Amino acid sequence: MKWVSALSKQTDIDAAVQEAAEEIIRQLGKDQADLTVVFVAPQYKDFYDKIPDLVNRYLKPGLLFGCSGGGIIGNGEEVEQQAAFSITCASLPGVKIQPIYSETKELPDQDTAPSVWREWLDVKIEDQPHFIFLADPFSFRGDEFLAGVDFAYPNSKKVGGLASGAQGPGGNALYLGDKIYSNGLIGIALSGDIEVDTIVAQGCRPIGQPMKITACQDTLLKELDGKPTLEVLQDLNETLSDADKKLLQTSLFLGIEMDAMKDDPKQGDFLIRNLMGVDRESQSLAIGALLRTGQLVQFHLRDKKMSSEDLDVMLTRYLSQGHAENASGALLFSCLGRGKYLYGEANHDTNMFQDKLGKIPLGGFFCNGEIGPVGNATFLHGYTSSFGIFRKSDRT
Repeated sequence: MKWVSALSKQTDIDAAVQEAAEEIIRQLGKDQADLTVVFVAPQYKDFYDKIPDLVNRYLKPGLLFGCSGGGIIGNGEEVEQQAAFSITCASLPGVKIQPIYSETKELPDQDTAPSVWREWLDVKIEDQPHFIFLADPFSFRGDEFLAGVDFAYPNSKKVGGLASGAQGPGGNALYLGDKIYSNGLIGIALSGDIEVDTIVAQGCRPIGQPMKITACQDTLLKELDGKPTLEVLQDLNETLSDADKKLLQTSLFLGIEMDAMKDDPKQGDFLIRNLMGVDRESQSLAIGALLRTGQLVQFHLRDKKMSSEDLDVMLTRYLSQGHAENASGALLFSCLGRGKYLYGEANHDTNMFQDKLGKIPLGGFFCNGEIGPVGNATFLHGYTSSFGIFRKSDRT
């Protein structure tokens, strides 16, 4: 298995594809790949339809896969608000690569059997697949789709992101083989001699202590550990530093523990969700997620310092697992709200990734939503960096 990645900032699309392709050939040592992943900035939107032919002019891409992105990542570099085109190629002996497309308008019923979802996707569970998904944000039923795929393939990794760069429906491009789509979802199922590791950095730091939901209704959080939610929040505020008190006014989130078997959840084990509103009469908070009594939750804060610290924690945890030394390549799906907008500097996440894990070839893009697991389930996130890291299988 070999992965390589290249980036061009040429303003002419033909020159950009040629420059990136030539660098790919230099790194790969040949002009043929099994998988070619491309990400294209909206500065080239008038030429989206030319991308497959241009790539095929310079490379034998195998399966072509990719999309448009409001910011582009290639060869470990992030480019925002300017023309950029990235190619990440993989030579994958012993790996089956299966393309997937769905309009996602008509999904299987949520109460149906897992086998119905497998037949609908036409991917065999016996293959033990892992998935990469790219979707159009204006036409993707994200939560329902991901819940269904988790149901059908509970042991498979799923990672990806929502295309970006367009201001409305029909403006994004999704590339799959020789087809170009402007709506729905594309994906690839990878099976055989490949493992996919995931890192999901949600950019938040926990404050206070984990607490149990003792009263809730749908998305309304009424009580924590037997006390009204707003009373708990007021008590928590008294324990914070002046800086954190200020952040609590604008950057407060709720983390929901996703693995009920964990007695001592740590940073990164919580699914971060927005606070949607306050009901002062009932002393409750409205949360951007369905809640249930007994769930463990913890309040979180977010800013650039905490976001950086969270990524450091998640990369360090992955490094301690011992898989990084076998990693061949990676894709990064990062939120449009990160990058220079958040950190005030370019290449923050990619630099930290390579500083921690080494010079693993890294491509990707800035998304309208990021796909990745927390606990044992897959979610659509915001303000997140979701990494898929690829290595040879350790199955015997």
